[in-house]
Amino acid sequence: MKHARTTTKFKHEDLMGFFSKLKKAWASPEDVAQQALDKYKKEQGLEIESRSVTSSSADSFQREDTGDVTSDATKQRSDAAPVPTEDWQAGLTLALRQAEPKLSQWLNIIVEGIEIKGPVLWDRLTFLFKALGAPASEAQEFVSQFDAWLTEMGYQAVSEFKSELQYRLALVLELEDEEDERDRLFLKLSEGISKTREQITKRIDSLLSSHSKLDDAFWEEFEEILIMADVGMEAATQLMENLKERARKAGTDDPEDFKDILRDELEDIFKVPPRIEAVNPPEVLMMVGVNGVGKTTTIAKLAHRAQMQGRKVLIAAGDTFRAAAIEQLEVWAQRIGAGFFAKAEGSDPAAVAYEAMDKAVNEGYDLLLLDTAGRLHTKVNLMEELKKIERVVGKKHEGAPHRCVLVIDATTGQNALSQTKLFNEAVGVDEIILTKLDGTAKGGVVVAVTLQNKLPITFVGLGEKMEDLRPFNGKDFAKALLT
Repeated sequence: MKHARTTTKFKHEDLMGFFSKLKKAWASPEDVAQQALDKYKKEQGLEIESRSVTSSSADSFQREDTGDVTSDATKQRSDAAPVPTEDWQAGLTLALRQAEPKLSQWLNIIVEGIEIKGPVLWDRLTFLFKALGAPASEAQEFVSQFDAWLTEMGYQAVSEFKSELQYRLALVLELEDEEDERDRLFLKLSEGISKTREQITKRIDSLLSSHSKLDDAFWEEFEEILIMADVGMEAATQLMENLKERARKAGTDDPEDFKDILRDELEDIFKVPPRIEAVNPPEVLMMVGVNGVGKTTTIAKLAHRAQMQGRKVLIAAGDTFRAAAIEQLEVWAQRIGAGFFAKAEGSDPAAVAYEAMDKAVNEGYDLLLLDTAGRLHTKVNLMEELKKIERVVGKKHEGAPHRCVLVIDATTGQNALSQTKLFNEAVGVDEIILTKLDGTAKGGVVVAVTLQNKLPITFVGLGEKMEDLRPFNGKDFAKALLT
């Protein structure tokens, strides 16, 4: 454990790689299930006997009322030798081993037959951690914190929290780069941009079917499609020139090649440059953006994500001109178990930043998320205020703020472009988080913001839940948009 208040993060060397370890552990059908049961019996001082387990269904490894197992092996046992209730562990091991090695598949097995949270679910989750070689204390802490969160949120039914559970497991076990998580992310992204895809892709398909080659008439109609999708005139013109150059180099004017050319161009536009992580913790993220874009909830989601990855997080309420902003952040911090720092309403935001920086350094925080005001009607004063905050935290902690993150609302279309320009000129934005992408049919702003400002989009908001803030992957976005 890195810090007492954070959720466990397994080290790669301890897990040997989550998937590879399970594939290795569950590759020997003749003894793995027996080993799991024998280990339990040894711990309990029970007699170890030789037997076979044939159950492969989740229904056979645990019953809600008794925890008994029903299998051919147990039917053959003598009445004088009662079945230990923990026999379900052997059946669970077999079911997991026989399933496709994906977290989503294993989670389906874990929750099969369970409708609400409770001891049965916690036992199965604990056993999964144990099967991976994780200490019991780490499994218990994960379960305890997740149960506390469910109580806080008022969730009971598995259907209400299953996606959050998978999200937490993926983060704690560092599985986001695995194929299963990529598939899940792609599906979520594809669903999130369905309105944008309908706006753009259907029109592109119609355009391609009505032209026999990529001529001037084709490009003119394509430009109209881009503008209607809120790409904007400047970005549309630049994108068109890039696409024409790609087609020229490829030596094609065939409309059948157009989607591949467009997909390749979008992937290049969205490439995120490598970034050197802060070497002097705590890492400081200054969060900027106008009021109403979802900055407060985005901060909470980033904090939650970092907590799940084992980092100790402090949230500082730097928007001192809105009492509601301070209260909202405090509620979120309490809900996710992050540290919180604030001063009275009307306090100097730079003073809040300075004292929060002091607290983060002295108390060993890994990450400081610094909220700021977003009052555009006083934009001159606001920009000067942001510059002052930058100077203050930089003097207190060398290199801080390490990243300036701009939060913009995808539904605002071209306003998002003007906001990006304004903040970037004032404080130098390092990256962008685009919220509410699931609520707009004009997601072309994603292209425009990146193309015109040369700034990477690192996360996108695809819903209201904690797990709906997803890492942005340009390749997946291009694929989802054009599929």
